[in-house]
Amino acid sequence: MYKLLKVKDVVRIPPRMFTMDPKEAAKEVLRKTYEGIYDRDEGVVLAVMDVEEISDGVIVPGDGATYHEAVFNVLVWKPEMHEVVEGEVIDVAPYGAFIRIGPMDGLVHISQLMDDYVVFDEKNKQFVGKETKRILKLGDEVRARIIAISVKSRVIRENKIGLTMRQPGLGKRDWIEKEKKKAKEE
Repeated sequence: MYKLLKVKDVVRIPPRMFTMDPKEAAKEVLRKTYEGIYDRDEGVVLAVMDVEEISDGVIVPGDGATYHEAVFNVLVWKPEMHEVVEGEVIDVAPYGAFIRIGPMDGLVHISQLMDDYVVFDEKNKQFVGKETKRILKLGDEVRARIIAISVKSRVIRENKIGLTMRQPGLGKRDWIEKEKKKAKEE
């Protein structure tokens, strides 16, 4: 889920940035500090949007930089349990498909791809449903539900998201459209 948050923090502005507008200098420093970081409570900080307020600076002895209290807005994305997400298949392996959902990737285990016995076709790098003959391959657009979130670090790539596509309304977009047409015909 995407959210816009208001944050208050102290920002250190180095002397080389003293000629800049204080809000612009603070925004540049805050972007380097916050963007791309995963916060366990709030999610992934995607962007520092703007600096609303900045106090007069304080100089600490022995450090030529100024320290300012700043109030700023950040755009964050936090995966929520049971949230339905859409993404693209970016990689396939014998054990499952990796889906790009926002700034993170999730894994759909082979047992969670579809309600069918699934075989991995190594040669063509795709999954094939034994009875339905449904195919899932690189580049396919899918809808999935988040079923597991494992947060171990502030680094985005070290965290894991587990997904399922075995429930009604989930899976490859083509499959969902065919299910809708079939339901209307009945």
